[in-house]
Amino acid sequence: MCRSIKRLRTREGDTPPQEAALQFVRKVSGMRHPSQRNAPAFDEAVSEIAQATERLLERLPPLQR
Repeated sequence: MCRSIKRLRTREGDTPPQEAALQFVRKVSGMRHPSQRNAPAFDEAVSEIAQATERLLERLPPLQR
């Protein structure tokens, strides 16, 4: 696994879905900050992935401490 990817789900708590989605989209797109032209697609992807991440985390049991 790439060293720059942080673990997002830990026993101490989950990373907010929006932050997790942003990290994922940055990695997949290869862009830290999109250009104005690419911003709508980038932002839409972050939103969609944040929603999917939130649904996933709601369905998973909590990690044991």
